[in-house]
Amino acid sequence: MEKNSKIYVAGDHGLVGSNIMSRLQEKGYTNVIGRTRQELDLTNQEAVNTFFESEKPEYVVLAAAKVGGILANDTYPADFIMKNLQIQVNVIDAAYRNGVKKLLFLGSSCIYPRMCPQPIKEEYLLTGELEKTNEAYALAKISGLKMCYYYKKQYGANFISVMPTNLYGPGDNFGLTNSHVLPALLRKMHEAKESNADTVEIWGTGKVLREFLYIEDMADGCIFLLENYDGADFVNLGTGKELTIRELAELIKKVVGFKGELQFNTDKPDGTPRKLLDVSNMEALGWKYKVELEDGIRRTYEWFLANENNLVMK
Repeated sequence: MEKNSKIYVAGDHGLVGSNIMSRLQEKGYTNVIGRTRQELDLTNQEAVNTFFESEKPEYVVLAAAKVGGILANDTYPADFIMKNLQIQVNVIDAAYRNGVKKLLFLGSSCIYPRMCPQPIKEEYLLTGELEKTNEAYALAKISGLKMCYYYKKQYGANFISVMPTNLYGPGDNFGLTNSHVLPALLRKMHEAKESNADTVEIWGTGKVLREFLYIEDMADGCIFLLENYDGADFVNLGTGKELTIRELAELIKKVVGFKGELQFNTDKPDGTPRKLLDVSNMEALGWKYKVELEDGIRRTYEWFLANENNLVMK
């Protein structure tokens, strides 16, 4: 990519897209564009085609998606599969038809089988059943990465895909009904500390294992791939490190300064037992994460405190 290449970041107001856009600008890319949902409805094929025909972006980062945690995924599966499929089909096809030089599609590590061998290699995709609570979202993301693969195979389009692990950081969604586990726990601990509560409830047993990648590292990794990778196969993006939800909760408790007890509600679902990505392919390309988890949580909490009064949280 040239520094003046026109780069369209789809989903530039979300956690992933906004960080990729900011990092591109920090690296000296001067023609990075985005559109709000009000300006461009990516589920509307005609609107997407018109946008690509008029703007003619040279590079595209497809970070737009309908996302949520276990509760949202399990409650609204039709919305999750329909809206994500619409976005992906519209953007990927329009990119091809309008001569985009390169497209980067962002998936999710939930695409892998529920009982996958660990750590998870890219070739384990479609070797077993998916986790039921987020199956609809996972099926949409699998379709997106396969679309990129087949457009490359049939048309020679330079469309690549990356599979990030669980992401977190400044700008995250801190809602209690529609967010992911780390920001939800951070908010719960903060509010418990503020109200001098004795306990914080945490869904599940606390025994399942998760991997977390700081959002700025994710942006760096994605731009690295845009600049250095043209392969047909998608690439895992993560830290290669994991911890239990109980250990995560204890770490957040430490950072926030909550002094009470943690209560695990075993009537609530755990989700996938373990989900550690094998990141050896990414490291072989020459990229590795920088921000360790405790430091990332501390940065995220500092941002939360600075922006708490302006956040819309459900």
